Amino acid sequence: MIGEAIQEDVLRTLVSQHAVRECLVAKVDGGPAWGLSIRLGGSGARWVPVRSKREKVRTWASLTAVGRFADGIGLRGFVVEL
Repeated sequence: MIGEAIQEDVLRTLVSQHAVRECLVAKVDGGPAWGLSIRLGGSGARWVPVRSKREKVRTWASLTAVGRFADGIGLRGFVVEL
């Protein structure tokens, strides 16, 4: 989950407009933290990680926390990569 990232407020807007095609939750750099990435557009679109205002990649300590965040912004599901 590297490269460009999407701010949380932009993600909220995209979710409300039903523009998010897929969501993926995976460990960040093999560590203990979890990250959320989204894919927009058609096939071949790349994964874009969610970032916070202060960090390049937003992380969560647990899948439960990611689930609460996703629910709070209106995401109805995501794939988890173990």
